Amino acid sequence: MKQLSAIRAQLELLLSHVEEGIHMVDEKGITIYYNRAVSNIEGLLPEEVIGKHILDVFPSLSEQDSTLLTALKTGEAIYDREQTFTNYKGKKITTVNTTIPIELNGRIIGAMEISRDVTTVKDMTERISDLQAILYGHTVKPGSKKHGTARFTFDDIIGESRCIKDLKNLARRAAASSSPVLVWGETGTGKELFVQAIHNESPRKLSPFIAQNCAALPATLLEGILFGTIKGGFTGAEDRPGLFELADGGTIFLDEINSMPTELQAKLLRVLQEGAVRRLGDTRMRNINARVITACSENPIDAVEKKQLREDLFYRINVVSLEIPPLREHREDIPCLVEHFIARYSPGRDRRVKISDEVMEIFYRYPWPGNVRELEHAIEGAMIMMEGDTIKPGHLPIQIRSFFSHQKGHILNLEDLNLNDALEKLETEFIQKALEKARGNISMAARILGIPRQTLQYKLRNKGIGSIYARD
Repeated sequence: MKQLSAIRAQLELLLSHVEEGIHMVDEKGITIYYNRAVSNIEGLLPEEVIGKHILDVFPSLSEQDSTLLTALKTGEAIYDREQTFTNYKGKKITTVNTTIPIELNGRIIGAMEISRDVTTVKDMTERISDLQAILYGHTVKPGSKKHGTARFTFDDIIGESRCIKDLKNLARRAAASSSPVLVWGETGTGKELFVQAIHNESPRKLSPFIAQNCAALPATLLEGILFGTIKGGFTGAEDRPGLFELADGGTIFLDEINSMPTELQAKLLRVLQEGAVRRLGDTRMRNINARVITACSENPIDAVEKKQLREDLFYRINVVSLEIPPLREHREDIPCLVEHFIARYSPGRDRRVKISDEVMEIFYRYPWPGNVRELEHAIEGAMIMMEGDTIKPGHLPIQIRSFFSHQKGHILNLEDLNLNDALEKLETEFIQKALEKARGNISMAARILGIPRQTLQYKLRNKGIGSIYARD
C-alpha cells in the first residue's frame, strides 16, 4: 500500500507540471483530480471543483454536451473536440479536449480529459468571421469593385520568359471557367498573384474573393470558419456563416491545402461534390456556388504520397494544375523584375536608381531559395541602405553576401563574357555540381535542379557533358 501511495504521489506531481489541463471524474461524474493547468484555464481552484459533480461546477453544460459525461456514457474516447462552456462564476471558456474513459475489469470507472485552451483563438476567429460577414455581405452594384476582393491582375505578374508567358496564357484560359484550380510551387514564387489574377479575369470578378490559410488554425476552429456554425452544441458558437457561404458567387482560395487535417479534407470533398455546406452542429444543407482554388508549396503528388493530401480530394481539386516555376528556372526575368521593384520602392526619387554590374552578376548566380519574394525584399532593403543612386554588393542582405563569401573561385569576369555566355557557363556549372552531388545519377540530379529528367538529358547532350559525370 505504501508503494502504491508513493506511485500515486509521483504521478500527481508529474501531472501538476504538464502544460495541458488534466481533469478526471469517477463513474458518477464527480471530480477526483484537477491539475494546475486546467485550474488556470477554467479560472477555478482545485478545492472548488474536486468532490463536486461536473454539472454543478459548469452549469452551462448538460449530460449531452459534456465531453466527460459523454465518454462515461458511451465508453468511447473523444478526440480533439471543441467545447465552449461557462463555469459557475460566469467565466466563458473554450477548450479542445481529448477525453478517454477509464476501464477496470470491463467496467467504466471514470474518465480523464486532456484540455488545451483556445479561448483567445476562438474569440479572434469569431471576430474575424463577423468582420468577414460585414465585409463580404454587401451587394455589389454593376461596374463597382467589392471591398476586400482580389487586388492583382495578370498585368502585375512580371516576366518575359517563355515559361511565364505560357503560364499566364494557361491561367487566362482557366479563368474563363469555374473549374477548380490547383496552384503549386515553392514559397515566394507568386502563387497568390496567379490566384487573384485568375479571379479578376473571371466572370466572378465583381463577387467576393476570400482567402484562408489552412495551416493558420487548428482543425476544430478551421471547420467552423470554413463551413459556419449554429448556436449551441459542443462549440457554444453563435449562428455564423462560413467562408464558403460568404464566397457564394465568387472565389474561395484555400492556401496550404496539404496542411488541412485529413478528416477535414473529407468534409471539404463532400462540399465540392454536393455544392452545399452544412454548418457545424446543423442538419440543414445550404447550397453554395463558390469557385475553389487551392495552393500548396510542394509537389501535390509528393503530398499525396506522404498522406498529407487525400488522393480523392487531389483528383477533385486538380482539374487545372498550374506549377509556378522557381526563380532559378527563369533567371532571364531577373532584369525586368529588378526594374519593377526599383520603380515600386523609389517613389519621389529625383534620380533613377541603378544596379551595379557586380550586383546584377550576383543576382544571376544566387540560387534564390526565397524566389521572387526574396528578390523583392533584397531590392527594398538595398534601397534603404544605399546612400547614392547605385545599388552595390555591400547593400545586399546578409544571406546573399554570406552565400558568396563561402563559394570557391571568383565571380565571372563581365569584360570577357556577354550575358548569354555568362548564363550558359553558370547553367553548366550548376548541372555539373548537381551531377557530382548525385554521383552521376541523372534522375537524382534532375530532382536537385528542380527540372524534368528529360530536360536535363537534353541539356547534357547539347552541352556535350560526358559520361564521366552522368549515368542513368
